[in-house]
Amino acid sequence: MRITRRELMVGGLAALTAGAGLRAFAATDMELGTARLTTLSDGNLVLPLDFLIGDLPRGQATEALAQHGITGDTLTPPCNVTLYRDGTNTVLFDAGSGHAFMPSAGRLADALDAAGVAADEITHVLLTHAHPDHLWGVLDDFDDPVFVNATHMIGQAELDYWTDPATVDTIGTARASFAVGAARRLEAIADRLETFTGGQEVLPGILAHDTPGHTPGHISFEVRQDSTAVMVVGDAIGNGHLALAHPDWASGADQDAEQGIATRLRLLDQLATDGMAMVGFHLPGGGLGRVERADGAYRFVTEV
Repeated sequence: MRITRRELMVGGLAALTAGAGLRAFAATDMELGTARLTTLSDGNLVLPLDFLIGDLPRGQATEALAQHGITGDTLTPPCNVTLYRDGTNTVLFDAGSGHAFMPSAGRLADALDAAGVAADEITHVLLTHAHPDHLWGVLDDFDDPVFVNATHMIGQAELDYWTDPATVDTIGTARASFAVGAARRLEAIADRLETFTGGQEVLPGILAHDTPGHTPGHISFEVRQDSTAVMVVGDAIGNGHLALAHPDWASGADQDAEQGIATRLRLLDQLATDGMAMVGFHLPGGGLGRVERADGAYRFVTEV
């Protein structure tokens, strides 16, 4: 296995901060046999700290975050979309935010351009779950499908949850817009949407794993060629700090906090034991690295 990191510079793009005229898209490449996995930036989110810490004691949580250099009342997690090319299929794991979620996100089209990949070259879009920063990018500014030649795939349990009319009334006020937006987009791509279940090989060399908690039907994907593998974990491991240093703490980002803890502990143990590489959607350094045991918990180590 060989992992490299490179910067793709694109001129004339909308800047995330005032005065910036160029945008760098960090791209981390990993070879799996004859295939290549690349992580591309969709920008970043801007979230209130309370979205993460939820019901945790604020002092305890902020002290733990400070140990990772995170202070203040705002988080800016990166968004890493995974591109996989095996010579036959060109696969995206998640579709980013699109134009309608946050101004700081929705940059996937520019990142794909920088990588030399056109939207119509994508053959499959595999969705870990249907939160806005993962799903909403399937439609363009005119609400037309972006990836016109792609089969879109989502776990059956995830689809059932977001298309259930009762979800908008039970998900809570803060996430009600998530439910409305997910249902609308899933309906818009229904004619190109396929479902699967955990344990199923959804494409050659790509195995779906049930990792619920963040959402009811959240899926992670094990991508394997020969003896090399990487786990695309989506938001099952939702950040590079509290999720690893304190995996038994509830995350306010998870819809079912206790189920999220159980999934996170199981997944971290598996990744550390097997030494398998992983991609996390909101992890630093392009999201690609490994999990190591440290001080009775875990840490995420990026690889260059």
